[in-house]
Amino acid sequence: MSKKLNIVCFGEILIDVFPDMERIGGAPLNVASRLASMGADVEMISKVGSDAKGGQLKNYLQGKSIRIDNIEEDPEHKTGMVDVQLSQGGSATYTIEYPAAWDKIDLTEDILNSVKNADALVYGSLVCRDEVSRKTLLSLLPQAKYRILDYNLRPPHYNKELLIELMKHANFIKFNDDELFEIAALMGSKYNSLEQNLLFMAVNSKADTICVTKGRHGAVLMRDKKFFYNSGYKINVKDTVGAGDSFLGTLIAKLLQGQPPQKALDCACAVGALVASKEGANPELSSETIENFMNPPEYHHKD
Repeated sequence: MSKKLNIVCFGEILIDVFPDMERIGGAPLNVASRLASMGADVEMISKVGSDAKGGQLKNYLQGKSIRIDNIEEDPEHKTGMVDVQLSQGGSATYTIEYPAAWDKIDLTEDILNSVKNADALVYGSLVCRDEVSRKTLLSLLPQAKYRILDYNLRPPHYNKELLIELMKHANFIKFNDDELFEIAALMGSKYNSLEQNLLFMAVNSKADTICVTKGRHGAVLMRDKKFFYNSGYKINVKDTVGAGDSFLGTLIAKLLQGQPPQKALDCACAVGALVASKEGANPELSSETIENFMNPPEYHHKD
């Protein structure tokens, strides 16, 4: 493997409150967790409250070997909490408390230096719902070497202008299929097919890599104007929370480590499926588990 990747994830870290339990979450945290499990050197930039939940989040990240030097504590705002409701099929809807500590991430010299020195910066749209964190992110984007945008549309926390502004900076964009169609339409696309809208996004952004997840039907990756497809893996869904984040963390790690796009996409889809088949956003998955899921041992051909 080539040199160890150094990746910074910026945004919300929080507690997901399910009807029967609490779990650690936030899309950037989930992406960071999966990147770390794939061997990357990862730092999380965020903010927590001066409370027990904030301490819990920091301990969790340290346990995953994710650096937390730039997770500030806010004495005025509580650590973020999200109420999660799951449908019978395992799909989630979210009620996100506002304001939370992660809405108030201040720009510091240390944060700026971390982003400048990283191989890539991963950021999303939800963290921009408050002016403080939004201004910090918009100051950091021009300093990053490679910018990875993970759209996370949570009504009512976004608007057209913000979504387009974030896209302007991105080298790599990840949508789910609903987000792709919604944002393309906001930008004036008249197309109805996924591929046409993906190309429309490529023309209207500077991104060299765009990926669209399609739930159980896999994903489409466009890299340097070439299309790659994975049609999904069969699983029994427990809950979909974090599946797209683990997909993205895996895809980033594999592509930036120089894996061929098709191999990277196949592995990312497998990891996303495995996460959806288990409870919680960040289950432990060994490389052997992933390999055996993609290529069950009894089907290996003998030479």
